[in-house]
Amino acid sequence: MPTIEVSKKGLMRKLGKPISDEKLADRIAMMGAVVERMDGDSWVIEAFPNRPDLLSEWGLARALRGFLGVETGLPEYKVHNSSYEAHIDESVRGIREHVAAAVVKGLKMDSEAVASIMQMQEKLHTTHSRNRKLASIGVYDLGKVQFPLDYTTVRGDYRFVPLGYRREMSIAEILREHPKGKEYAHLLAGTDLYPIWLDAAGQVLSLPPIINSAETAVTPETKGVFIDVTGLNARIVEQALNIAVAQLADMGGGIYNVHFGEFTTPSMDPRKMGLDISYCNRLLGLSLTWEQAKGYLGKMRIGTSDGMALVPAYRTDILHPIDLVEDIAIAYGYENFKPEIPQIATIGGEGRRAIMGRKAAEVLAGLGFLECNTYHLTSSETPKRMGQNEKLIAAANPVNVNYNALRSSLLPGLLQILSENRHYDYPQRLFDIGVVFGAGAREELHLAAASCQARADFTEAKSYLEALLRSMGYKPSFKAVSGMPFLDGRAAAVYVKKKKVGVMGEASPKVLENFGLGLPVAAFELGLEKLIS
Repeated sequence: MPTIEVSKKGLMRKLGKPISDEKLADRIAMMGAVVERMDGDSWVIEAFPNRPDLLSEWGLARALRGFLGVETGLPEYKVHNSSYEAHIDESVRGIREHVAAAVVKGLKMDSEAVASIMQMQEKLHTTHSRNRKLASIGVYDLGKVQFPLDYTTVRGDYRFVPLGYRREMSIAEILREHPKGKEYAHLLAGTDLYPIWLDAAGQVLSLPPIINSAETAVTPETKGVFIDVTGLNARIVEQALNIAVAQLADMGGGIYNVHFGEFTTPSMDPRKMGLDISYCNRLLGLSLTWEQAKGYLGKMRIGTSDGMALVPAYRTDILHPIDLVEDIAIAYGYENFKPEIPQIATIGGEGRRAIMGRKAAEVLAGLGFLECNTYHLTSSETPKRMGQNEKLIAAANPVNVNYNALRSSLLPGLLQILSENRHYDYPQRLFDIGVVFGAGAREELHLAAASCQARADFTEAKSYLEALLRSMGYKPSFKAVSGMPFLDGRAAAVYVKKKKVGVMGEASPKVLENFGLGLPVAAFELGLEKLIS
């Protein structure tokens, strides 16, 4: 999980309340973060990935003030109307076309404040923004920027002075030689046009998502900043801006909007969400009144009005009323829940699915396979990577384009893991046991295994599959099949007692190419439900 380094003295100043180290560490843990290390004044705090707003000393202090009762209720962030304008050129479409921005003025900066801003920026990059893939943040000294601004594209020979250097470099040189360029060049691969921010004087602000220019860097003398977020996902872009702007406002800055013609950003208005108190009590086993629930929500910095919860713009984790229930439980205190023995008579036992999965896992582990657990959600583009035309069940409100549909097979997940671990030694043998989703969102328990090595072939997959099924008491038979994702002539359907229970074979070269794999893969997938029945 992501960690941040904070100053204990700085945190105490922001809390405005004396508290012992032991109690502070305990309250941080009960709020949903963990003190990983206390080294004098330097504390390392580990935050859960669903709370990117806690990835800074200011965000953590904001949440703790509510949790400790120092300052409860909804923080208000007023956005002042301004004359700041920016233009988005049509050429950025399909590259990094989603944009949001703000201006924050009246900041009192020092080296500690600059370091805090940079830490917040990088932590949001690596977590919420998926290592800059979905969004990237730029922060610039407002005094060095002339409006109106242009977000446009240029060719690879365009030159400017990147942050950390004193000489001009072309974009091609930056991507090839600059440390940040080499690290993130893959995010701009496949294009001849590169996104860039220019001010009214033609000065470069940044090359998103790679590097800012040296001329507009934030320093301890900075009094105001222009902050932009660009990326592939409009929702992630907006959320990242809101989190960053909230911190800058907490640091004493005033927020001013930026006009992009048809729209204006940021919007710091809270989101309204209904909460049925009976629903909350039923889940928590409590008997709270609405007034009590309001108090607990206030401790989590969530406001209320006319029976509705008002969710701050920086809280990206509140997606459903169940998330409000969780916040109420945290504010109530998990340590205050009293354990009770259910008033029912039951006899516990391992289910048939669990038994089947456990036995299969033991056999495959004995054969030298490593177990993986992949996500139930995948991309709607996954079937295309497997060379198939299947349409997956779409998620109603996906928050990430890479996880917007329910998986129908385990094999793509294993291939993706193999793709991400090409730098490790071979052979690599993996298996996964989990639920896939068929027509009507019907759940089925599947098992998949894959072997990646120079000599992986149909015979290897067949031998492992036979060893697995025979050790579980089944005698398989095979019938040749053709079609993706397997290589024609090296694939088979698997039968047990004349019932088709799975498929196996060698992955086709096209599938290997789609996943960036340079070695053969032999794999199989079984429907364990069919074996159970």
